Amino acid sequence: MPSCAAQAASRPQSGFTTFRFPCKKWISLVNVMTTVQYYPESVLSQQVKTLLLQAGAQEKDAEATTCALLHASRIGVDSHGVRLIGHYLRLLGTGGINPRPSTTFKRTGPATGQLNADGGLAHPAAYRAMNEAILLAREAGIGAVGVHHSSHFGAAGAYVLEAARQGMIGLIMSNSDATVSLFGGAKPFHGTNPIAMAAPVKNSDPWLMDIATSSIPFNRVKLYRSLGLPLPVGVAADSSGLSTQDAMAASFLQPLGGEGFGFKGAALAGLVTVLAGALTGAELDPVMTGTDEEQNFLKRQNVGHFAIAIDPEKFIGSVAYDLAMRKYLDLLRNSPSADGQHPVMAPGDREWQEARRRAVNGIPVDAETRRILGL
Repeated sequence: MPSCAAQAASRPQSGFTTFRFPCKKWISLVNVMTTVQYYPESVLSQQVKTLLLQAGAQEKDAEATTCALLHASRIGVDSHGVRLIGHYLRLLGTGGINPRPSTTFKRTGPATGQLNADGGLAHPAAYRAMNEAILLAREAGIGAVGVHHSSHFGAAGAYVLEAARQGMIGLIMSNSDATVSLFGGAKPFHGTNPIAMAAPVKNSDPWLMDIATSSIPFNRVKLYRSLGLPLPVGVAADSSGLSTQDAMAASFLQPLGGEGFGFKGAALAGLVTVLAGALTGAELDPVMTGTDEEQNFLKRQNVGHFAIAIDPEKFIGSVAYDLAMRKYLDLLRNSPSADGQHPVMAPGDREWQEARRRAVNGIPVDAETRRILGL
């Protein structure tokens, strides 16, 4: 079971509080709205878990899913946070997601294993895969677990942080149905295929990378739609394959790197497809049951994840690793910035800053999500 102990401080009052913030580029997209409504994390956590249980999810699955969604909302990744609750509730209601899966794990070698998620919520399956990989790594120094018959697992960073919490380096990736073109392609081929890694840092927040191999995740397009904002250049295409900044016209995404360097993102997406798809027994991206089919025709997806845990003690030793990480991050953060005003940041620094801000100010929730949550 994941650790969700890092909870934001609750406000003394119930309901919401309204705030206004300057529109800086590092602030979550939700904050560009003139007025947003913020809620304590404890309120959102309770509502999300209650709704999942009412939809038929098992207690442990509801808890893990809530933990993963609140992780994303806590650090400012609102596209993958509590706003996804409606999506999961619909799938639980229609059978697109199995509300009571019989998840099974099989150890296949000294450092490897396979997990069958049985069509259930992906969040508990991903947490379990990472924890099984951690157990393998304690023996072998490295552990790798493939997951099949899973579904959309939200923000990948939630699961690698579980490894970092236990002193391990964690790496996870997931394939998904085709929503991203190949470099120069005119139709979707790969999924957004996220990759996340966390590395523990002694007496500090972990180093955290969590990226999609697409230009942006499609949930970001949906967020732009709800906010009435134009998309950045070179991130999405319309149904004819032409680049568009109109979020309403966006039909699929372009690979990371944009129109000039998208071959890099397309290759990374292929890496994820090989490890999380071909290696695990999941469906390959171009032929996977699509999200629309899953929602409208009661077809379950067979999404694959690939989790890796690495024990620093089995390599250079924990003491030497801690010293190396501290030296690396000191060198990085003291590197001169291009404008001389804004310090350079390590992966995760911006997210931990946002988490501290939201621990005080609460988490922003859009109107549609508030309606679903009953707030």
